[in-house]
Amino acid sequence: MKFQRQAKILDLIDRFEIETQEDLTAHLRALGYNTTQATISRDIKELRLIKTLSSETGKYKYTSSNAGAADSFTTRLRNIFRECVTDIDAAQNMVVIKTLPGLGQAAAMAIDAMRAPDVVGTLGGDDTVFAVMRDNDSAQKFCKQARDILK
Repeated sequence: MKFQRQAKILDLIDRFEIETQEDLTAHLRALGYNTTQATISRDIKELRLIKTLSSETGKYKYTSSNAGAADSFTTRLRNIFRECVTDIDAAQNMVVIKTLPGLGQAAAMAIDAMRAPDVVGTLGGDDTVFAVMRDNDSAQKFCKQARDILK
């Protein structure tokens, strides 16, 4: 549940201008996550989120740290992926990823957050992720990279 919640937090701060922990808690609760301020505070620390000035609104919002965090962010996504995924296979330009029960969406969010140019999109269910790649070679390359992460 922790990895799924943290993946959702990364998704939320990417899509919305989250200004406070209360805003983040409200977004998570609206999505069905029963969470406390202490849990959010720990997640913010573990994900190394910082507040930056929004160029659009002039207000401060949460974002992932850029100062040395690119490697940390990638490591975190790899850990989420590694903890969730049990099997992966490709058929033409489509990839099917099997996960532990309840972690399909977390794995899909981790894939989306990686912003791989060959990934057209993902669909995460309870224990399965369906990913569409640009072409057959991209699907095979993605499977190889994913298997390397799982090792």
